[in-house]
Amino acid sequence: MQAGPSLRGYAAVTGAYWAFMLTDGALRMLVLLQFHRLGFTPVQLAGLFVLYEVAGIVTNLTAGWLAARFGLAATLIAGLVLQVAALVALAQFDPAWAVATSVAFVMLVQGASGVAKDLAKTASKSAVKLLAPPGQGLFRWVAALTGSKNAVKGAGFFVGAALLGGVGFAPALYLMASGLALILVAIVAFLPAGLSVRDKGARITQVFSRDARINWLAAARLFLFGARDVWFVVALPIWLQASLSAGMPPERAFFFTGGFMALWIIFYGAVQAGAPRVVRGAATSALTWVLILALVTGALAMTALLTPGWTLVILGGLLVFGAVFAVNSSLHSFLILDYAGAGRVTMDVGFYYMANAGGRLFGTLMSGVMYQLGGLPAALAAATAMLLLSAGAMTRLRAAG
Repeated sequence: MQAGPSLRGYAAVTGAYWAFMLTDGALRMLVLLQFHRLGFTPVQLAGLFVLYEVAGIVTNLTAGWLAARFGLAATLIAGLVLQVAALVALAQFDPAWAVATSVAFVMLVQGASGVAKDLAKTASKSAVKLLAPPGQGLFRWVAALTGSKNAVKGAGFFVGAALLGGVGFAPALYLMASGLALILVAIVAFLPAGLSVRDKGARITQVFSRDARINWLAAARLFLFGARDVWFVVALPIWLQASLSAGMPPERAFFFTGGFMALWIIFYGAVQAGAPRVVRGAATSALTWVLILALVTGALAMTALLTPGWTLVILGGLLVFGAVFAVNSSLHSFLILDYAGAGRVTMDVGFYYMANAGGRLFGTLMSGVMYQLGGLPAALAAATAMLLLSAGAMTRLRAAG
């Protein structure tokens, strides 16, 4: 494969997205473990991420228009700059602040980070359709970007937990901000000129899709990611931290908690990147795979309820969830680019990822609530119900043709 302009542009966008997602994963783990250590309840911990997800909904709704209006390059760079600012701002947190002040401050900073993430994501994933080498399979290139991104984000979970135990909260944030700023300067020089093209006639009202397939796919995505985050965001790390802390020092428990979550995301990303080799007929396969995922999750919920001491078995089951979920996610990421109109790629992608952010918001809120009500089994039971709703939306998508 020759490294033509399109491939170099794809590599530059991928590199920028990798750098961003490394800090995104690390930041989530830093915030979660730091404030759990400070005594925040599961519901309070979930609340810290609410504005992050709300910002994602709003940003995705408008990011497609912004990318069309101001260019993909400007949108991607704005996301990276805002993330650096968010990391530096969060380093100013003072543990002596009152709980209400702490929650408000962290929510605002997380909200800015949420805006940054979805600016970067919409620009990066839209660029794939424009930069992927022709005749080599769009599914392959979408899966490569998405899978590698998740592997890097998984490494970020480990980096965040290790930095918290090794250098502390504020120094970790300064280190990440410095590293991302250096990468931003390097990346700007390699972004292709084609990503700066603007559509001055793009209107904000055009972000809403009239394609029934995209609307049903967005609904399916909402429940799919809600089903992941309802157990992953708050329930899993608190449950695992509590399980490990009984037999080891807190710092080592941080390390192993972050390590497993990193392993889960990296494994999920690796399977996601290889999805094109194991599926055929994307829309039909997406329905089949989400039904398989619902069965896996229901069995895992029963295992966690009836045999709570089987920690290794439960963790193994969560890896199975990750593999099946990865295939589902990769299929969805391909379908949205396949269905997106040639003249409105960024707006269709932005609308679709608005639904993704909505699912993450719902899952994040429910993660704290369900864990507080019934622990990890309750969170997994809620995930099963969401997956069945996702399957219902995929059934309607197939009917829409």
